Amino acid sequence: MNAQPITPRCIWPVGAKLGEGPVWHAGEQLLYFVDIKGRKLHRCDAAGDARDSFELPDETGFALPAKEGGLVCGLPGQLVHYDPSRGTFKPLLSLEHDRPGNRMNDGAIGPDGALWFGSMDNGETAATGALYRYDGTLQRHDDGYVITNGPAFSPDGRTFYHTDTLGKRVHAFDVDARGRLSNKRTFVEIAGAGHPDGTAVDADGCVWIALFGGGRVERYAPSGELLDFVAFPCPNVTKIAFGGPDLRTAFATTAWKGMSDEARARHPLAGAVFAFDVPVPGLPAHHYHLDQPERPAA
Repeated sequence: MNAQPITPRCIWPVGAKLGEGPVWHAGEQLLYFVDIKGRKLHRCDAAGDARDSFELPDETGFALPAKEGGLVCGLPGQLVHYDPSRGTFKPLLSLEHDRPGNRMNDGAIGPDGALWFGSMDNGETAATGALYRYDGTLQRHDDGYVITNGPAFSPDGRTFYHTDTLGKRVHAFDVDARGRLSNKRTFVEIAGAGHPDGTAVDADGCVWIALFGGGRVERYAPSGELLDFVAFPCPNVTKIAFGGPDLRTAFATTAWKGMSDEARARHPLAGAVFAFDVPVPGLPAHHYHLDQPERPAA
């Protein structure tokens, strides 16, 4: 454990109802994140300055950089390319017509350049969520989740992590060069307070898991051993992303969703964005390639 506890610093008290999906854009030196329930995209620099906010047409689970510029976003029933500078949305794919109560949730671009993302029941009760991979062809890799979260990869790209939030379990899979998953196993099961939300992996292969309702982020060795944690001044921590010029700053999104007025009064920074320094750098975020052939959903 840390010799001295790490204290996160608030860089933007943005007040997101459901802040999620932080991602560091190295080319722009900006942090992007969404407020899913607020239907907004936000961005700022590493200090929390240079702030911009954009209205989104629906609840958006993720907004991830594209190599050609703009962002690939997951909206209910569809993937779109969004260009904040022009305010334009271009449809990329529609999906889950048979699951009208779902929306998209967490996502990440893998080292293979593909978009990995999950869907979930927006009412958070039915096991209608699934795990997908999209590279011009949509592939469903796992199913039967109420809330999916946390797609992330090990530094060598051979282990894939995915979260069953209500099951309080993070799974690990083997992944091959063609993006096929196998050997599903439990990586970590959360026994204490909170539910595992988004994940991120650092250069040592350690997995950082945000705990919604647990008020902290935990760092696990590749073996699944708990190594460290960072406590927050609010209960709902949703995900971290590594950024800054040396990838040694962790940015964390939080949420006030589900909190009573009394709880929000006790935790006035719920929904803020925080930052803290880490001794081991994170992995750089990959960008999605838009110039891929569109094919019908599998």
